[in-house]
Amino acid sequence: MNTQSARSYTLLSIAAAVLTIGLKFGAYRLTGSVGLLSDALESVVNLVAALVAFWALSFAAKPPDEEHAFGHTKAEYFSSGLESALIVLAAVSIAIAAWERLFSPQPIEQAGLGLALVLVATVINGAVAWTLLRAGKRLRSITLKADAHHLLTDVWTSFGVVIGIFLVKLTGWLVLDPVIALLVAANIVWAGFKLLQETGAGLLDSAIPKAERQTVSNILATYDAQGILFHALRTRVAGSRRFITFHVLVPGNWTVQRGHTLCEEIELAIIEALPGSYVITHLEPKEDPASWTDQALDRTER
Repeated sequence: MNTQSARSYTLLSIAAAVLTIGLKFGAYRLTGSVGLLSDALESVVNLVAALVAFWALSFAAKPPDEEHAFGHTKAEYFSSGLESALIVLAAVSIAIAAWERLFSPQPIEQAGLGLALVLVATVINGAVAWTLLRAGKRLRSITLKADAHHLLTDVWTSFGVVIGIFLVKLTGWLVLDPVIALLVAANIVWAGFKLLQETGAGLLDSAIPKAERQTVSNILATYDAQGILFHALRTRVAGSRRFITFHVLVPGNWTVQRGHTLCEEIELAIIEALPGSYVITHLEPKEDPASWTDQALDRTER
């Protein structure tokens, strides 16, 4: 399953988080920079988020059972939702530390060595984020994509901190250090807000992406010449799985076997085009007025 493949990538994220925590806290201890402290605190959040992601993907990989007939893939949204909250919590911690330092600026020591450690950590996070983002898109895992975007936020945070410390050493303006930290906190909150929006969309059973809906419509359009009609097309996303349902209207004099064979053919075509999809069709005679009574409920009718 995709969730099992995705779970292996979280181990990479966990390892990267442990390594970068050591590097960034080492840099903070050397320099005393509140900007670097904020960067290190975000890496702690990365570790917690990666651990939660591993749990969520492990749970999501469980097969359907009597109590969860459609599977457990929505468990991924628990991970992305918690990560949203952790991102905001990290931002608040950073802002508090920065606000205190804003009124009592402190000199930055051993900036060169501290920045070198941060740059190493940044390269690690950037490489892991790129890997997770590609895997998340390929496996359609919101958990991996959330982790990747969080790490990318960390990368930009680190760059901001490095620039801030460089400017402090260049200008002697110690206040730049907490100012940069406050800007970092604001950026982290924005990232958390966007991730929370995506999580909410998944929990509210949002439709599959527009491009994928168009793929379904294109497949159905190939049957127009045969006089086959469709309506009541509805879709939703649950983690890495898609759920697609629609009604297939055929001539009333068809045998059940012929209609069943057609539905199987259409379902297979959609699954091959959109792997990981769960397709349900409902066969109806197109001459019967009752077959058309529910199309008014469909807002995605082709």
